[in-house]
Amino acid sequence: MISALHICSSALVLLALATSATRATTVRGSVELVASRDPMVRKHKDYSGVVVWLEPLGTSVSPAPPSRPAQMIQKNKMFIPHVLAVPLGGSVAFPNLDPIFHSAFSNFNGQIFDVGLYKPGSSRTVVFKRAGVVRVFCNIHPQMSAVIAVLDTPYFAVTDKAGAFEIAGVPPGEYQFHVFHERASEETLDSLTHKIMVETAALELPPLPISESGYLQVPHKNKYGKDYPPVIDNQPSYSGAKR
Repeated sequence: MISALHICSSALVLLALATSATRATTVRGSVELVASRDPMVRKHKDYSGVVVWLEPLGTSVSPAPPSRPAQMIQKNKMFIPHVLAVPLGGSVAFPNLDPIFHSAFSNFNGQIFDVGLYKPGSSRTVVFKRAGVVRVFCNIHPQMSAVIAVLDTPYFAVTDKAGAFEIAGVPPGEYQFHVFHERASEETLDSLTHKIMVETAALELPPLPISESGYLQVPHKNKYGKDYPPVIDNQPSYSGAKR
């Protein structure tokens, strides 16, 4: 009798999950960056790199880590993409496609990591087990920086150059809508957080202006908490060998 009830209960749960999955829909929207000093925004209207995500209310949904790691390549002394979003428990590979050494690290905010010095053509992978915003730098090249948003939800997206985003596979229900943009203040981001209701039909959210007013870029330290040495043009980058 107990076994039959258990089987029946499990079947109902699976049916509910299957029904929810078949009713899942898409949430779309766009952002516009305003009051910006960034030339890419002012001249080229590049609104890429804004992270948006949906937090389910009244229920808990744990994201399933992808089978393959996301990639943040290092090329031309840049991290590409500059902004990346991954689910909690997901991993990120850092392939070095430059002909020089790199040393990716993060020592504040989100998850701390240090992959050490590694040569051209090699890669390092980091598993992110703590939700939050991770600021990524290179211990050799101070101009290199990136952001990884580690999210405890499967429903997220990063805006494209036009500022558009699309979150697919969202089941009906009530959600808290969150935004992160590296050049917006915490007060601005908090003011953009709001509840939305997702039905079975696709949801088109109204355009969202994000102010960069008051943003000031502050130089960061290396992984030892010290200033970087002066950068000299045309000076060979670190080769890994001591002279």
